[in-house]
Amino acid sequence: MEYTRDLHYMPPGSETLPNGIVASTSNLERRPLWGSPEKTNTSKSLFAVAVGIKQKINVDKMVRKFLESNFVVMLFHYDGIVDEWKDFEWSSRVIHVSADNQTKWWFAKRFLHPDIVAEYNYIFLWDEDLGVENFHPERYLSIVKDEGFEISQPALDTKLSSEVHHLITARWRRSKVHRRAYKADGKGIQCDDNSTGPPCTGWIEVMAPVFSKAAWRCVWYMIQNDLIHAWGLDIRLGYCAQGDRTKRIGVVDSEYIVHYGFPTLGEPDKAKLAASSGDASEDKKVRRQSYNEYKVFKRRWKRAAEADECWTDLYPDEQLMKAWPLM
Repeated sequence: MEYTRDLHYMPPGSETLPNGIVASTSNLERRPLWGSPEKTNTSKSLFAVAVGIKQKINVDKMVRKFLESNFVVMLFHYDGIVDEWKDFEWSSRVIHVSADNQTKWWFAKRFLHPDIVAEYNYIFLWDEDLGVENFHPERYLSIVKDEGFEISQPALDTKLSSEVHHLITARWRRSKVHRRAYKADGKGIQCDDNSTGPPCTGWIEVMAPVFSKAAWRCVWYMIQNDLIHAWGLDIRLGYCAQGDRTKRIGVVDSEYIVHYGFPTLGEPDKAKLAASSGDASEDKKVRRQSYNEYKVFKRRWKRAAEADECWTDLYPDEQLMKAWPLM
């Protein structure tokens, strides 16, 4: 009988190798040059954050919080500065990746391939300007699992000076979680129980997203290699929700954060600009690039949807971004 190889385990490029030697996945665990690892990290979650040295103090608080919960931690250094983080005792325990002037989406596309992070059940891909004093990673994950969230974020506490861009991210103080926003003042989009899509439901903002393993595999493929800003990506997260986006995407209120809105990549300190003769030309360029990339993404999505005759649109005839921002 002729032997037939099981091609399910043979990814492209491995056809000349014996089946049993093919390792299709990996992880971010480091190995010693000799001997056995002293301790194997049993974490099933990854915390990745884009950082600059100016936010060193705040990032330290964030990293300590996640390391205490036994997360694997990965820092994306967008300013190219790495050595100045070595004075933290945890520096040698986290993974450092450095590239000047790149966003977290650029880093994620290149260093968080689904096959590399396949061992982690949840991927936290956060910005650096978040306060985590009232946030506990383990309790958060317990809630996410109980609620069946595939894509989520902690709520932003408005009473703690959070910078809130969209109503759905604001914390409900008497709730554990919420899945939709309500706004009945007649301005912009009307959000109520009958709303079926962003920004009223089935959507989160992308400064502090949390993805399940399955959701991340989908989102990673949607990230465009040459587009490094998230505009357009966020409002289509529902396609990666592994089911009904109004149920599988949500905001956790009982484990909440603060969004400080600190100046970060491409965003000059507005207070300093106001007090000097400087201008915000760099900020304007970044925002213009973000908007241009959003238009590019929209065109690509439209062309792809029209060209793929076998694809079924989960959310047809929807007018996304009709009246944004909501707040």
